[in-house]
Amino acid sequence: MKDFSKYIIIISHVPILITSCYALITFRKQQTILKVFSCFLFLSYLVQFASLLFWFNRMNNMPLLHAYVGIGFLMLALFYKKVLEGFISGTVIYSVAIAFLIFTVLNSLFVQSVLTFNSYALTLESVLLIIFSLTTYILLLDKTVKEKRKSLVSSINWINSGIFIYYVSNLLIFYFSGYFSRYFSLEFNRYTWVVHSFFSVVMYTFFFIGLWRRAKN
Repeated sequence: MKDFSKYIIIISHVPILITSCYALITFRKQQTILKVFSCFLFLSYLVQFASLLFWFNRMNNMPLLHAYVGIGFLMLALFYKKVLEGFISGTVIYSVAIAFLIFTVLNSLFVQSVLTFNSYALTLESVLLIIFSLTTYILLLDKTVKEKRKSLVSSINWINSGIFIYYVSNLLIFYFSGYFSRYFSLEFNRYTWVVHSFFSVVMYTFFFIGLWRRAKN
């Protein structure tokens, strides 16, 4: 099981590479909303592969995760600000992003060390992004909104669905990660992260389709 889970985790990074490369190739053709999202993909690529290198060299990669959670959420908040522009005040989204950044910094400094898994920040990030994605689903049901975002509806739907599926599926993993590591076997924890890797593959596949559908418009 150890080798199997190791290979699954490694393979799960392939969609990140493919999607990031495609985002780079099509970047100049993208509208502003997708360019903002592509910047998030580039950040994800750099952090995920740096984290993988740390893992191979038996180095603690948790500091990378702490930084990624804060910066990654900020970039996704900017993406949703663009998506929801004209329907939800940008001030609201900026306020949520700043409050989250303050929370995650305080969490890393005083509660969960940068050398440990920052489950509290990941759990809160999941909840906030689920709220953003549900809000987007609701707004895209409106005919006026659909007309205004006509050229991007397909792309936004795929990207938003990827975010929603990933964070809903992993919310319990993030929340109970500390409990799992303390009270469950190592093999059970490996299965847990294999599940996480599966939904990561699903998310980045949805991201790729979203960018590809935009390129076809």
